[in-house]
Amino acid sequence: MIFARFDTEALTRVRFAISPMLESTASVSTLEDPARQAVHLPWVAHAQRLTGDLDLSPLRALKSSKIYNPDFINPPPSGPLAEFEDELALMVATPEDQIRAEVRRAYQDHAMPAALYPFVQDPRGAITALSDLMLSYWERSLAGHWPRIRSLLEHDILYRARQMADGGTRELFADIDPSVQWDDGVLQIDQCHDVELILDERGLLLVPSAFAWPKIMVVTAAPWQPTLIYPARGVGMLWSPEHASPPDALARLLGRSRAALLLALDSPRSTTELAGVLGVSHGGVSQHLAILHDAGLVSRRRVQRFVLYLRSPDGDALVESSS
Repeated sequence: MIFARFDTEALTRVRFAISPMLESTASVSTLEDPARQAVHLPWVAHAQRLTGDLDLSPLRALKSSKIYNPDFINPPPSGPLAEFEDELALMVATPEDQIRAEVRRAYQDHAMPAALYPFVQDPRGAITALSDLMLSYWERSLAGHWPRIRSLLEHDILYRARQMADGGTRELFADIDPSVQWDDGVLQIDQCHDVELILDERGLLLVPSAFAWPKIMVVTAAPWQPTLIYPARGVGMLWSPEHASPPDALARLLGRSRAALLLALDSPRSTTELAGVLGVSHGGVSQHLAILHDAGLVSRRRVQRFVLYLRSPDGDALVESSS
């Protein structure tokens, strides 16, 4: 059992973040054992074809210890929405002594896999090679799906933030996972090892995950920020087609494709995500969005490298009146 004890300062420093690198490393375990996470089977077949020639043995070995998995492959993100390349750079900057220490700790009680020898013998060369491997894996298997995954994780954070605003810390932790309990300033996390964690000005980082599902993961070792990685809500629907069926009146007014697009914009989405959701080409989505935007029915905003679209108040009113 992990006992994470909050003081007043720690309570003010609970924050959320999304980590594309965490999703990438966690997804490798899904490829290795798809039956364990059958919810991701629609993605597995696609990813296996695209990554079959990559030697993922170092990454698998770094994730397969029964007592501890090195934390340097998933450095806690410093901001709410990290970029994959920035997280890779942070991993590569890990001090050599720390790389050695974490790998040795993971296999202190049993034989170290040969794939991890370079991390002890030549940590700098090994971590650089790992970075190249992880970038290739990401670009082939997950980069194209990232807008859809990110949207799921963002929706989870919005839900948790509303819980915290409505009921405080107790409400926030009430349904993160059955293994997590809040009791009088102490967060109890049911794990196979015992840890007493004093949370101070470092606070606690909460990271929702699609590929960590269905288990909780906890980062407690220094120098990393204490982190709780938990299954995001709605993972079961992640790969389900979302072909919206607009009301007939709305379809007659706008055309069925634009009506379906407007209906899908009840939450912020990118053109790439909308194309996947509706089964329309990227170019077709862009054309329809331009017309809806010119008509004042959708708004748009840029978030780092992405442009997200959302129904405007006029768009909401039109959808509601036609329902």
